[in-house]
Amino acid sequence: HVQLVESGGGSVQAGGSLRLSCAASGFSVSTYCLGWFRQIPGKPRVGFIFLRPSGSKSYADDVEGRFTATVDNTDNTLVLEMSGLTPDDTGVYNCAARECSVFDYNIWAQGTQVTVS
Repeated sequence: HVQLVESGGGSVQAGGSLRLSCAASGFSVSTYCLGWFRQIPGKPRVGFIFLRPSGSKSYADDVEGRFTATVDNTDNTLVLEMSGLTPDDTGVYNCAARECSVFDYNIWAQGTQVTVS
């Protein structure tokens, strides 16, 4: 069964840090295109970090330098380390995966709430 199970998130004060993890099963994160998405209240869901099997990563301007995405091939897990959080980072965070030959992300974690006050 192909799935991503997300953990982490929660509430933190401005300037704090949080860690999100997505455990994959049924596929290997090392061979898929991966992404982190978030939905800020009142706005559509947007991808802000994208990772490719080659190891290349792209970060949105508003998270670069504060967020770091890594892939743990041993645990088949995608990890997001967030620091310097601001209230503008509040939202629902999802990781997602797709075969790189496919345009749309079709494997989604359940999402987790991140609240920064």
